[in-house]
Amino acid sequence: MPAVDVTQLDYSLLIPQFILLGLIFVAWGLDLVLPGTRKGLIGWVCILGLLAAIGAAVLQWWLVPLRVDFAGVLRVDEFSLFFTGLFLLTALGIMLISMHYADRFLPQSGEYYGLVLAGTLGMCLMASANELLTAYISLELLSFSSYVLVAYAKTNRKSNEAGMKYIVLGAFSSALLLYGISYVYGALGTTSFPQIAENVDRLGLGNPGFGVGLCLILAGLGFKIAAVPFHMWTPDVYEGAPTPVTAYLSVASKAAGFALVLRFLIVALFPMRDVYAPLFALIAVLTMSLGNLVAMQQKNVKRLLAYSSIAQAGYVIAGLAALSASAVVAEQATRGMILHLTGYYFANLAVFGGFIAFQYLNGGREGLGDLAGFARRAPFAALATMCGLFSLAGMPLFAGFVTKFYLFAAIARAGLLWLVAIAVINSTISLYYYLLVVYQMYVRTPPGFEPAGADGHGHAAVAGLTPAPALALATAGSANGYGGAANGHAAGAMPAAGQTGGGHGGDSHGGDDHGEGAGGPDIPWWKRKITADMPKEQSYPQFSVPFAITLGLLIFLVGIFGLGLWPAPLIDLLQGVSASVFGG
Repeated sequence: MPAVDVTQLDYSLLIPQFILLGLIFVAWGLDLVLPGTRKGLIGWVCILGLLAAIGAAVLQWWLVPLRVDFAGVLRVDEFSLFFTGLFLLTALGIMLISMHYADRFLPQSGEYYGLVLAGTLGMCLMASANELLTAYISLELLSFSSYVLVAYAKTNRKSNEAGMKYIVLGAFSSALLLYGISYVYGALGTTSFPQIAENVDRLGLGNPGFGVGLCLILAGLGFKIAAVPFHMWTPDVYEGAPTPVTAYLSVASKAAGFALVLRFLIVALFPMRDVYAPLFALIAVLTMSLGNLVAMQQKNVKRLLAYSSIAQAGYVIAGLAALSASAVVAEQATRGMILHLTGYYFANLAVFGGFIAFQYLNGGREGLGDLAGFARRAPFAALATMCGLFSLAGMPLFAGFVTKFYLFAAIARAGLLWLVAIAVINSTISLYYYLLVVYQMYVRTPPGFEPAGADGHGHAAVAGLTPAPALALATAGSANGYGGAANGHAAGAMPAAGQTGGGHGGDSHGGDDHGEGAGGPDIPWWKRKITADMPKEQSYPQFSVPFAITLGLLIFLVGIFGLGLWPAPLIDLLQGVSASVFGG
């Protein structure tokens, strides 16, 4: 392993990372001095700091000479800067959609923000890592932050269980990775990506120690990207973690893992791409198929999204199999993978943002049946969720269609038409369980407004409503055939916005006075008219979604439709990104 080159210590190359580092201590410091009623300001301070870091990364892209090394261990180029910007945007989006959730459900929200920023710093260093030990240290910075975040809801048993599972399996994967690094160093005498490529090209694959080390490294990295068979932790951890942490892991952590895998495979192992490409093709089929098939059986929204995340990883892994083709096709496949990760960022955060709004307003419930009537109470949040789901499924006009089309086209150019066919079939399967969520939000009868069938008059009956909506929601969940208890993050239920106290059980008054469509069990709820003599609870008041969540959802929607309708600027930008990692 080469010594650190002190002549390459240009700290101006790491300005975005230094801003992040300072912001971590600012968030923790403010958490110590601000009173409890003012700690909501910490989130906005972090957002301003992230905007400054993004601005520094943009200026660095245009003003600073790129494709240079920092001390021989970090590579600053278009590839690392693009992923740095993506990670900073992810952290910013997480801050927006989780500020009110953190204030209500999580203790010491300032520490939560600092841990998110610490994990983001690790991701930025992972994308820049140009040798194995630096990559490992960066990965551990991300991992330790994630372990704490998953178990951050300390009073919740599911969160504690998820944290325990995550740290045990994460420690095992880290041990595999470090053991593999030691094998590679023992076989080749270096951990630098360019020097590994030189030795592999010169010595070939005759060294068994190198082969063992490579398998261990890929197994450790497979854990981070939730590739089958290293996916076992994903559903339990996603379900038990606080929902903003689940969103963070599903988007940022996965993108960071793929950024490291791409640089390692292209820079260090490109001479042996014909060896590992068939393995990735098999893993891609297993990952996307298992993720989609198991997701169809889920009744918990977070577990459903966990398996969806596994399936989405399978599509990106399919792009790794296309690296075996010519350099031109391999570069196109790399652009396709990065493009798909970008579209996945907007779509998945839109889904999680809408779901966080739902949980914030409904005491933290997460059952699929609990979403019934959500579109009636929070139309914009439900719309953003639906658009994100359609984008994940690859529907036209949404970002997912463009990203999958570009990625699958590159895989087809590599001669892997059978793999494209399997990916398309899996995308079609995924549409089923995404539509289940849409069906619950838009079609199922809203909680607290259930048709009566016992009186024989076809009148609409109103479930008894109390100031705490948990009772009405629990009743609706059982009526819809889906379970779903509160996840326990809340200390207590909060009254729904606009809901009046006092129940008015029994049948609604009057029959024909309600007008056409006022009652009848076979009349859908959207056709029932609201009249002046109807009890106020039947007017089904809308929720007031917090401003920060609404702003985040608006940004994600702009990204979904912007990338879906006008992808050319981003694709042109990715030309330089892919060329930088291929040495063009």
